[in-house]
Amino acid sequence: MSNRKLHPETEAIRLQTPTTAQHEHSTPIYLTSSFVFDKADNMRAAFAGETDDNIYSRYSNPNVDEFAAKVAAMEKCEAGYAVASGMAAVFSSFMALLKTGDHLLCCRSIFGGTVTVVTKFLDKFGIEYTFVPADDISCWEKEIKPNTKMVYLETPTNPQLELVDLEAVGKLTKKHGIIFNVDNCFATPVLQTPVDFGADIVLHSATKWMDGQGRVLGGVVVGKKELIHEIYLFCRNSGPALSAFNAWVLSKSLETLSIRINRHSESALKVAERLEKNPQIEWLKYPMLPSHPQYEIAKKQMKAGGGIVCFEIKGGIAAGAKFMDSLELLSLTPNLGDSRSIASHPASTTHGKLTEEERAKVGITPGLIRISVGLEHPDDILYDIEQALAKI
Repeated sequence: MSNRKLHPETEAIRLQTPTTAQHEHSTPIYLTSSFVFDKADNMRAAFAGETDDNIYSRYSNPNVDEFAAKVAAMEKCEAGYAVASGMAAVFSSFMALLKTGDHLLCCRSIFGGTVTVVTKFLDKFGIEYTFVPADDISCWEKEIKPNTKMVYLETPTNPQLELVDLEAVGKLTKKHGIIFNVDNCFATPVLQTPVDFGADIVLHSATKWMDGQGRVLGGVVVGKKELIHEIYLFCRNSGPALSAFNAWVLSKSLETLSIRINRHSESALKVAERLEKNPQIEWLKYPMLPSHPQYEIAKKQMKAGGGIVCFEIKGGIAAGAKFMDSLELLSLTPNLGDSRSIASHPASTTHGKLTEEERAKVGITPGLIRISVGLEHPDDILYDIEQALAKI
């Protein structure tokens, strides 16, 4: 082919492992724990890092490499490494790039599992941390210390859909020479590419929108080559390896990611516009609604609003539980990003291990409901939500 730059959705389909002697059209699954060498010197060279030959599937595997390369291309990044889950991606990005005595500046509004890693485990390694609000970048620079090594954030945040101004944070991290680490799980590279705003590494729970059907676990980190190499070395030795089968599923799923995310976003906007007027709802957030507090930021850095809608039901925990029990179509599960619409109650699930005070700090209110809008007809999704709200 010519040197013409392909569109990201084309990269997701056409970037593949080289074909074997069987001339297969679709990449096969490389279910093998290790790889063989013709000569001892070839094996020596591989272990010495002189070649990129596969050695052992804990280190690398053709399916895993293909998946990571596709995500890197879609995120406009130099390199990538895939791991067993989204939390493995988060943890490895911290452990590979931070050391004892370093300081992490972390957005307060992040996934409950990440909060646990930051608050319960970083101290054990002598890594300091400070939480800062998602909606007030002006205070972030005040919290930067001489030992601040990394800024970490999600945008949109999980589950309350706060938005962080990527451009503002990118300028801040560049000014101070700090690693800029973004969880782009909710937006996906279809709607937002954080490197355009200065991010150094970008990570995903591929379990969510990338898989898209609630089948397999996976995580991936992409970014600057030298940073990804450090993450690779950490993971190679600590062992959060992604299975070849899961990587194969995820790589195939990326081929339809653009189509799916656009449909999820269209339906979610329709759901949000209608529910915003429902008398049983105290407030509702969706990035592309003018009523969202960071609507202007959403328009600046996102192509569409994504597939998540969140709202607060009047009546608190009891009303939230009754709403969940009254749903007939939507699934009750802590996952998201599925072809099937999902409802969850973060206060008792994803953020259930946090104290009431900790939940309040990150905006997890008692009646908060998170809807992952699926690929069903939007009228059917709305009917189920509205009939459940009517029973409160």
